[in-house]
Amino acid sequence: MSDKLRVAVLGATGIVGQRFVARLSRHPWFELEGVYASDEKTGLRYREAVKWIIDEHPDDSIMERYLQRINIDQIARERYDLVFSALPSNVANSIEVELAKRGVKIVSNASPLRLEQDIPLINPEVNGDHIKLLHAQTKRGWKGWIAKVPNCSTAILTLALKPLHQAYGISRVIVVTMQAVSGAGLKGVPSPLIIDNIIPYIKGEEEKIVQESRKILGSFNGQAIMPASFDVLEFTTRVPVIDGHTEAVFIELKKSPRSKEDVIKLLEEYHDNKIATLRLPSAPNRPVVVRREVDRPQPRLDRMAGNGMSVTVGRLSVNGKMVKMIVLGHNTIRGAAGNGVLIGELAYKLNLL
Repeated sequence: MSDKLRVAVLGATGIVGQRFVARLSRHPWFELEGVYASDEKTGLRYREAVKWIIDEHPDDSIMERYLQRINIDQIARERYDLVFSALPSNVANSIEVELAKRGVKIVSNASPLRLEQDIPLINPEVNGDHIKLLHAQTKRGWKGWIAKVPNCSTAILTLALKPLHQAYGISRVIVVTMQAVSGAGLKGVPSPLIIDNIIPYIKGEEEKIVQESRKILGSFNGQAIMPASFDVLEFTTRVPVIDGHTEAVFIELKKSPRSKEDVIKLLEEYHDNKIATLRLPSAPNRPVVVRREVDRPQPRLDRMAGNGMSVTVGRLSVNGKMVKMIVLGHNTIRGAAGNGVLIGELAYKLNLL
């Protein structure tokens, strides 16, 4: 009998679902016992139903599991210690809320509820203390709770912004994203539209970056979050890269750094003391990696930094209060499933499971 915590994945066959399954299959603390998918895939072996496309692979035993139908009553009866949700946004809200009412604890990658006052939107090394908001959800009458993973671009961006915001304060952020096609899902961008092309618009993405960044970098008094007040100007684009979101970022600070080297040192040495002390298995040793080469970071070379959980900064320059840099992160790991597993680890160590 394993002494690991029993966990499940909802929406296990999509790209983010595959990442959850791969990262949980050999996890030191979690035992993946349930894999759930849409009705048409129910009853199939996982290997039969999934079109595996990511570069990580679970144990063969998991590939032989039979997919289960997403039935709220059945999932609640299983009494999993934690459920990870990679459900599509159009169905996630109703399912997750009903599960939370029945006592299920959920870490969700779906966008609904991210901006609700009592729903923590967590990038652990940035705002891990916001997880205390989970206690407020009892006022909804829920027996369980829901924690949210940020939007992929926002997770990458805020991890690079946090050290600067903490040291100097931020007045304004200008960001242009170059987002990988995996961020749109298995059926998201038809190949004739993206090959030899850049699409300069992603529906809903720009609003998420603005609102979620302010919430994640906001101040928290233990009861409520006061969103950060800096301005955000943004463009989001889709580019023909498989994995790894690249972001050109211009940051106007409230105070001037003494030098470029001070900023580099600040980023390289950044860590959250609480997260470091908890020794969470998915937490990278260096959340922010700085490259000094003139042609880095690059998605193919740098997206797996810190096992996909670090962001890489390059092309950094400082001019008075203005800092500009290129930021790169793995969108389905740090920007999705890897971050979700890290949130689950944090909840476990804080006795919230």
